[in-house]
Order: sequence, then structure tokens, then C-alpha cells
Amino acid sequence: MKIGQQINFILMEKTASSLYSLIADGDYRATSLGRDTWKMLIGSEASLQPICNREGFNVVADMIESHKAKVRIGILGNEGSDACHTCDSRIGFGAGGHPDNSNTCGNEATHGGDNGDKHIKTIGYILVY
Repeated sequence: MKIGQQINFILMEKTASSLYSLIADGDYRATSLGRDTWKMLIGSEASLQPICNREGFNVVADMIESHKAKVRIGILGNEGSDACHTCDSRIGFGAGGHPDNSNTCGNEATHGGDNGDKHIKTIGYILVY
């Protein structure tokens, strides 16, 4: 992700025939990078709620309403005891839903993020080899 003039990156190893094959069907595919690695993409300003930590491809909150938090590639966070039901934080690519549907790449966090409320929009690069 590019924030200002700083470019941060992480390496994710996932065997598949293509990136398209990982996301096109909408099925959730877990990764195990961990919240600190995802936050590293944003840098010191990153913020995530402490609960849920569902990460990977096609990550979606359990909430039924149409504004639920989601990311094509990334991680979701929540502050409540309902695990991944009402997520109010995310870091990732192809993002949308609550709390800001217009932030499609970057970091959104409200309601108890570990580094406060954040609305960080970034430029994202996905390199596949």
C-alpha cells in the first residue's frame, strides 16, 4: 500500500491457479498473517478493533444487513462480544461496507480501534507471481 510517499508491502504465499480463482466465487479463504502484519501495511497510524481478526480472501462480517464490513483481501476487526458479527474496522484491498463504504483500499476503524478512529485511504498494489 502507498501512503503518501511511503510504500509498505507484505508477502502472502497462497497456492492457486490465479488471483481471480481465489476471489471470483466469493468464498472465504483464510490466511494466517496476523493483525500486526496487516497493520504494518498502513504503518504507525493503523488501527483495528481487538476482536474477530478474520483475515484472508473474501472476508465478510457475519452481519446480515447490506452495509456489513468486507474486504476482498485483508482483515476485519470488532470490539463487541459478538465476534465477527458487527465489525467496525478493516484493513485491506477491495473493501467496502461499514463504517465508510467509499474507502475501498486502506484502513477504517471506529468504536474502539487499538489506535483510535481512523479513515485512511491508500493506493494498493497487488503483485502476483
